[in-house]
Amino acid sequence: MNELPPCPQCTSPYTYEDGQILICPECAHEWSLTAETTDEAIIRDANGTPLANGDTVSVIKDLKVKGSSSVVKVGTKVKNIRLVDGDHDIDCKIPGIGPMGLKSIYVKKVSDTA
Repeated sequence: MNELPPCPQCTSPYTYEDGQILICPECAHEWSLTAETTDEAIIRDANGTPLANGDTVSVIKDLKVKGSSSVVKVGTKVKNIRLVDGDHDIDCKIPGIGPMGLKSIYVKKVSDTA
């Protein structure tokens, strides 16, 4: 019997094969053994567009700033974002507010040609 690798998401040793993919029964993560594995996860905006360091994004929802009475308004453009690991996967500096972390589900990528 071939030794299957542990789950890359939860490190469970109980992975099993289903055709061309491997499945973890504990966290339901699916991955391909033939696909190249990368340590860097792809972070996507609210529309599913991949984001990269240095991109410009626009906020799609009013966001309250924790510990302050400030609000980041819809349509606020944020330039030169930096992608990080964690729950708030975008580090940026918002004009008028300062440095903060954003979740990628509340932004959309803006074309740089505009």
